[in-house]
Amino acid sequence: MTMQMLIEAWRAMGANRLRTFLTMLGMVIGVSAVVLMLAIGQGAQYSVDQSISSMGSNLFIILSGSSTSGGLRMGSGAIPTLTVADAQAIGELPEISAVAPAVPGIAQVVYGSNNWSTSVYGTTPAYLTVRNWTVAKGYPFTDSDVRSATRVALLGQTVVDNLFGDEDPINKTIRIKQSPYLVIGVLGAKGQSLDGRDQDDTIIIPVTTAQRKLFGTQFQGTVRFIMSQAASAQLMPEAEKAMTALLRQRHHIQEGAESDFTIRNLTALMNTAAQATKVMSIMLGAIASISLLVGGIGIMNIMLVSVTERTREIGIRVAIGARQRDILMQFLMEAVIISISGCTVGVLLGVGGAALVNRIAEIAVVITGASILMAFMVAACVGVFFGFYPARKAALLKPIDALRYQ
Repeated sequence: MTMQMLIEAWRAMGANRLRTFLTMLGMVIGVSAVVLMLAIGQGAQYSVDQSISSMGSNLFIILSGSSTSGGLRMGSGAIPTLTVADAQAIGELPEISAVAPAVPGIAQVVYGSNNWSTSVYGTTPAYLTVRNWTVAKGYPFTDSDVRSATRVALLGQTVVDNLFGDEDPINKTIRIKQSPYLVIGVLGAKGQSLDGRDQDDTIIIPVTTAQRKLFGTQFQGTVRFIMSQAASAQLMPEAEKAMTALLRQRHHIQEGAESDFTIRNLTALMNTAAQATKVMSIMLGAIASISLLVGGIGIMNIMLVSVTERTREIGIRVAIGARQRDILMQFLMEAVIISISGCTVGVLLGVGGAALVNRIAEIAVVITGASILMAFMVAACVGVFFGFYPARKAALLKPIDALRYQ
């Protein structure tokens, strides 16, 4: 019986191919728009998640204090109030799993006939742990290198590409501000940060080397900032309070006086960006879903026209013994076929459109089975929902009225 109804529904739609195509077109456009928008939205969310994971987890950055001179207030980091000893003290807190002081700067780097201006960070081996950074080639420097202020360097991938090209940089000597440094390792690629900065355009050297031999420092042992990692996400509020209390005590700051440092929760800032991207992804899907609603209304309109045109046919079917359920199923089958066919074509177009956007615009897109299934199911349900009313209207027609219809 079901197969017979499917055949009848197929024949009825084949008799009006243009009308069937136009009805199906609404579902095609709706489903393809939903799949494409979800792919773009999830791609943006994936990019943000990758940037967040590349930064590290449960992170804090502690900046040295601001200063006021002649009524002019300078921003955070204007005066050196943090030291390597502060970082060591923070590392002993039970809420902190790793901590790394940093002395950043910009320097011209030379190898052979090639040169490149890049960021140079003087820090400790724990910086790699805090930033969740791996060494792709070679090996990292050690605490012994920090104590000895050894001239060794870890290069980011961008620096390697610009200085060495295809040449292996390990155990090669580069010059940073005219001083020789031995390349002992190449950092794993991280890509761009949330602010668009190339994280691989960097060099890492021991903090003591940066202080004594590269950038110098006005006050012995001071650093520009300290990065710390909480032992867990749940301990981050306690870790921030503990670090604040410890630094105020070490810097002899009286109660009620302003701190000479600033602690920023990087993870909270990054999670805010991720949440905003997630909302954008949902909004894109919701906007695209409106076209599904329009496609469903189109199915209802065409089915109502079909019921009107086939009123006499319905009357004859009922007169020779067709039940209301049979008439209802007959027209529902037509709506289901239109919906599923339109969904299938729409999914293919949506996937193809996402791939095209990725290739032409170089925008990250993520196509998941869940998004395709959701678009398919929603579209099919919309088609059946809007097809039910015309089908029910056809099933409730009285045989005598239907046979008299002109």
